[in-house]
Amino acid sequence: MNGTPRALNRLLLGLLGLIFLGAGALLIALASIPVVGRWWQDWAKPATEQLSSLAAGTILPGRSNSWIWIVVSLVLVALIIAMVAWIANQGKGRSNILADEYGDADDDGAAGRVVISGAVAEQALKTALAERTDLLAATVSTYEVRGRPALRVHVFPRQGVSPHKVAAEVSTLVRALDLVAGRQLPVLLSIGSGTRTRFTRVDRVE
Repeated sequence: MNGTPRALNRLLLGLLGLIFLGAGALLIALASIPVVGRWWQDWAKPATEQLSSLAAGTILPGRSNSWIWIVVSLVLVALIIAMVAWIANQGKGRSNILADEYGDADDDGAAGRVVISGAVAEQALKTALAERTDLLAATVSTYEVRGRPALRVHVFPRQGVSPHKVAAEVSTLVRALDLVAGRQLPVLLSIGSGTRTRFTRVDRVE
């Protein structure tokens, strides 16, 4: 129930992990293995000379700086923009609208737009679940899945409490919420139990 690009995130995290792992292994090898240190010195000196020669050959007319630094700056700016866009893309799918419909005048004599905030369902379920002594904690969130609002209910029952009993009783609360909202909502019920989490989908009648 989340629009976060998980495959891309895992790929990027994997690449970053490999880069940092390789850099750390190289630093350890340079500090502890003399052969690697000598290899680094033999490789670094010609590379530094080549970079200095390249920088000297790309100096802008009338200036003392190379245009390479301008290109590097533009690449860094593009990288920063890409990272900001990537961060902004995380966690998409969250919504604050539970229902957004237009009412007809034939229904109750008043036509207009009806908007129900997701906070209504979240607070109603949280309040009902907070009164339960068999639960340690409960969270309720509103998401948008395929253009439709949906709820995610995450509960943590106390040790020894039957998950099936919790699922049945939360389902009853959800059905009561359906009557109040006037519509049936897709609901994902997540039941946490210690280090394990069981996922139970609340039965819906379409």
